[in-house]
Amino acid sequence: MEQTLRDLTDVIGPCGYEHDVVRYISKRLDAIAAEYRVDGVGNIIATVHGAHPGPSILVSTHMDEVGFVVKKIESNGLLRFEKLGGHDDRILLAQRVNIATKMGYRNGVIGTISAHMVKFDDPSKIRKHQSLYIDVGARNREEVETLGIQVGDPIGFATQMQTLGEERLVGKSFDDRAGCAVLLETLADIDRHDLYGTVYGVFSVQEEVGLRGARVSAAQVQADVALAVDTTAVSDTPEEMMDATLELGKGPGIKVMDFSLIASRAVRERMVKLAEEESIPHQLEVFPGIGTDAGELSLSGAGVPSGVISIPTRYAHSPVEVMDRRDFENTARLLKAFILSMRDKSEFAFLAL
Repeated sequence: MEQTLRDLTDVIGPCGYEHDVVRYISKRLDAIAAEYRVDGVGNIIATVHGAHPGPSILVSTHMDEVGFVVKKIESNGLLRFEKLGGHDDRILLAQRVNIATKMGYRNGVIGTISAHMVKFDDPSKIRKHQSLYIDVGARNREEVETLGIQVGDPIGFATQMQTLGEERLVGKSFDDRAGCAVLLETLADIDRHDLYGTVYGVFSVQEEVGLRGARVSAAQVQADVALAVDTTAVSDTPEEMMDATLELGKGPGIKVMDFSLIASRAVRERMVKLAEEESIPHQLEVFPGIGTDAGELSLSGAGVPSGVISIPTRYAHSPVEVMDRRDFENTARLLKAFILSMRDKSEFAFLAL
């Protein structure tokens, strides 16, 4: 699963530009799913049928990462860019990036003033991304075009995944390539003879700009239950707003609520019960500052009981997201246990408890 994550994070795929991610996942699904399709906006919907009749579950993870797009090529060869997804402008200076062109990936750096110039500047000033630029080593617009770079090309951080200490990983786009890796490996690992019903594995697009892919996929699948597998921001570092309600290494988060969803009690309590039975460490997550695909999935049709399994991470939406590999592995264990536990959709009815 870790190698799958490494492969996925090597790919550039910000919101609306998930094409290379779709190609990688589709190739993997050839050997996993009974069938899969790519819809009009780029969602991959994979179908796995169990050997026994039972409910249908839609499990969604999103393929897009926060990134940028080339907005303008200046006459001196520098690139202006626009953001795709939510960024903190304070971390953009001096970051390495890759531009995905028709001729392959091109290296670039987001420029910053030299330290020697700070005394002539306001050191407390935070320049908005509209004031920043990317240097690709070109002297003029013509050299940029020779590199194959055009307005509209997507841009991603150029971080390669590495280990951090004994049990942690650091890299870009764990949000939500980690969820994609979990879903891919879980679909591959499930024995169809143990499965009741049908699993729809959805790899969605454009989550970071308003859960758009989830809305489209939910309209195509009549699910009895829905889950999102996504990362979530922990609160275990020393900043003053942190309250240590969610920590790295303490297990996946089982969602209670966020700004997009109040999780189904039946779904949440089933996950807690399974985690306890399987000795899977877990944390209950109440975090209004985040949203996931489950918010859209829950509102489809006549309403779908929905929940979220969250992979705890630090430094979300940055080039150096950090995750504990034990949380990563336990997320896959919990997802598999939940899928294999299902027998009848009535178990998740609103008044089932």
